[in-house]
Amino acid sequence: MSAAPRRGISTLIVGRFARTVMARASSGSVAVTRLWPGRTDRLIIAPHDLRTADATRAAEIYAGRFVFAGKIVTCHGRSIFDLEPPSDDWEAALLGFGWLRHLRAADTAITRANARSLVDDWLSNMSRTGPVGRRPDVLARRVISLLSQAPLVLSDTDGKFYRRYLRGLTREIRALRYALLDVQDGVPRLQVLIALCYASLCLANQARQIRGATKKLSDELQRQILPDGGHISRNPSALIELLIDLLPLRQTFAARNIAPPPALLNAIDRMMPMLRFFRHGDGNFALFNGMSATPSDLLATLLAYDDSQGTPLASMPHSGYQRIDAGTTLVIVDAGTPPPANVSQEAHAGCLSFELSSGSCRIVINSGMPTTNRESWRGFARSTVAHSTVTCHDTSSCSFVERSAMKRFLHGAPVVGGPRQVENRREEVAGGVLLTTSHDGYRDKFGVLHRRVLMVKHDGSRVDGEDSLSPVQGGRHRAAQADYAVRFHLHPLVKASRLHDARGVMLVLPNREVWTFEAADDKVDLEETVFLAGNDGPRRSTQIVIRQNSIEAPNVRWSFVRSNASPQATSARRAARHEPELPL
Repeated sequence: MSAAPRRGISTLIVGRFARTVMARASSGSVAVTRLWPGRTDRLIIAPHDLRTADATRAAEIYAGRFVFAGKIVTCHGRSIFDLEPPSDDWEAALLGFGWLRHLRAADTAITRANARSLVDDWLSNMSRTGPVGRRPDVLARRVISLLSQAPLVLSDTDGKFYRRYLRGLTREIRALRYALLDVQDGVPRLQVLIALCYASLCLANQARQIRGATKKLSDELQRQILPDGGHISRNPSALIELLIDLLPLRQTFAARNIAPPPALLNAIDRMMPMLRFFRHGDGNFALFNGMSATPSDLLATLLAYDDSQGTPLASMPHSGYQRIDAGTTLVIVDAGTPPPANVSQEAHAGCLSFELSSGSCRIVINSGMPTTNRESWRGFARSTVAHSTVTCHDTSSCSFVERSAMKRFLHGAPVVGGPRQVENRREEVAGGVLLTTSHDGYRDKFGVLHRRVLMVKHDGSRVDGEDSLSPVQGGRHRAAQADYAVRFHLHPLVKASRLHDARGVMLVLPNREVWTFEAADDKVDLEETVFLAGNDGPRRSTQIVIRQNSIEAPNVRWSFVRSNASPQATSARRAARHEPELPL
């Protein structure tokens, strides 16, 4: 391991150790007493839950069938909280209590009674909560759920249960404040602060806590939300996870007649345009840095709050992404350095990877991350070979923490080495948009610099590219490690057939458009790969691969060209000649 990754690991270890010592030093009786949320005897408001509710799932829960994260557990008359969870994802969903919204959607006497019974059962099992249930992100989700679904649980109840519910909620808020001392940086930390802000607004006699929680949340939003609206982790899914809680929080401030903090309003205003920046024509997000299948229901809800409804910006320099819109063709490029190590547990080694779509059909993609069973696929999903970019010597452009003990200590496998300098230059030229990018992620390992040039025609009918690997001064450019591969992962719905000359591939899209991939000077292979970010789990797919040697052939030129026989091209020609459309 080179010096840079060693320094990165050392910094992470020192920071993690310092937080642990601080948390243990603060665990004395005096400190714990200060973590109580103050005297409170009632809930005065319940925040709105923007997550989609399905009333039909209330019948499953009433029957004792709990379906989370692709797993089904049936109670058979036993307490669901006493059963062995089939996976951590399933347990996190159960103990997050988000499923209460399905019972509230049914809105019947039976579902209300069922909700009270399940919450009462949980109040009796709180002391037996395992490590997953004590995770700060799960704890934060549970506090928000219990606050937002309080009208369901507490309707038609007696004073005894009401006080018991408040005591249990107060204990959870105290645990959440204690967890803040040693919570993982990034989205989990923001989720804890959001939950604490909700708690201070929803409980009575919390004026002092409102000021403190608001100040901490404002500071964290200013630190984590970049000036262009992206999240510091560079993970597009972080925008959805945070906005689905921040928007109701803004409403809760207004309902309490308290002015929302400017940092909250500014963060929301910056984040909303980023939702449209990452969207393809089919509504799905581009798959960069930990993005899984797009939760279309949540995204549709969030976009309803977007007042601007304008064209997405072309460049997000702080987040490190580029977007090229040309007709109905869209190209989105990862042109940024890896995120800071302390928020890089989900970051991928996909520098200079891109995604290409035409209309409502995605063509070139990255593999993405599955929504469930993530640990089984995490190593592959984060590697460079899972992205549509260049891979040198089958090695990722980023280095990750690999030792199991270290990953447990650091709560994941952060990035500890990778591109330190990523350059990109965008310009309008006669034929379209020219984007020139480069990164030095392979400088220390193989002594080369990866440069990628993309040219997208104004009408979107053609995308030309060139990848080159050039030796850097003082670098170790060895012949035995000079092999590299240019990969283009195709969406599973794209049908690919290699042409007879082995220099091109015909691509047929679901909308019957035909595109041709060409690499006139290089042999093209079609190989199997896996698309991880599908709504129904991982799926087999195809990738276009060009293998070369950086000493013998340092440059690879390629292009994606829409066929003139495609329905869209035919429609464009008829429109230009003012001819009527013919039914297909």
